[in-house]
Amino acid sequence: MQSVEKQILAKIKKTRRGVLLFAEDFNSLGSAEAVRLALHRLEKKEEITRVAQGIYVRQRVSELIGKTRPSAEEVAAAIAKRDRIRTIPTGSYALNALGLSTQVPMKIVLLTDGSPRIVKVGKRTIKFKRASPKTLLAKGPISRLVIQALKEIGNANLSDAEERKIFELLKREKREHLLHDIPLAPVWIQKIMKKALL
Repeated sequence: MQSVEKQILAKIKKTRRGVLLFAEDFNSLGSAEAVRLALHRLEKKEEITRVAQGIYVRQRVSELIGKTRPSAEEVAAAIAKRDRIRTIPTGSYALNALGLSTQVPMKIVLLTDGSPRIVKVGKRTIKFKRASPKTLLAKGPISRLVIQALKEIGNANLSDAEERKIFELLKREKREHLLHDIPLAPVWIQKIMKKALL
């Protein structure tokens, strides 16, 4: 009978480099404590790297920069997929995702229908913030970001240049998504979004 550590390592080696691994992925191989200790030992042996609490990765290796770590965005996406929760970027993260801000936010805030929590990834944090179901109904990948970005900017602070950029972005959104998402936005944002339908 192989040790829990060896079984975990065998399973990890079958997984592509760069794929995030959660401690609970190995629950079938031993008790939670045995799995936790085995992962800790594998981290010490540099087989895997701890990205956040209970989240590990077998790092990708780049010819140019050596080992690369997953970004906070990749960690957030992996958690959402594992927990089968919906998320929408908000605040400065939404502005950055749309190219309206060049600043990479240290704190990613995601609205979610899952449980609220904070995950630390290196120097950055991911905050999952519980939101009303209506907020998460937006379908369009661009329009849902636009709604959150405009809320962050505020009605009185929107510059002509920002409005033009948002208009250009919304032109790329599927029309049916726009028609679905516009009624979900505050009235002042609806007016801006409706211009993209003309």
